[in-house]
Amino acid sequence: MAHLPSLVETHLAAAQQDAHGRSAELVVHDGVLRQTVLALRSGTELAEHNSPHAASIQVLAGRVRVTGMSPEELGVGEAVALTHDRHSVRALDDAVFLLTTVTSQPGDLRD
Repeated sequence: MAHLPSLVETHLAAAQQDAHGRSAELVVHDGVLRQTVLALRSGTELAEHNSPHAASIQVLAGRVRVTGMSPEELGVGEAVALTHDRHSVRALDDAVFLLTTVTSQPGDLRD
């Protein structure tokens, strides 16, 4: 079982020390469902990328900006479904978020 407050502390500390300013851990994996804790040092960005079939973001610490969404800025306790368009995520403060994704749909060949 994932303990989110502990993961926030662990991954914020790891992101502070990481040369690229980030830290991540897959905490739930059940078939096509994945939940990942990601920490980004302030100013660090996950470059523009495609979205999976379905995804949501829940901010656990700090603030982030997700391009292509309205509102773009999200803070602690806010959770939204992510855009299906290409987007990037930038930490406005040292930030940690829970990314939930569904990586395929019924009938897809991949898992």
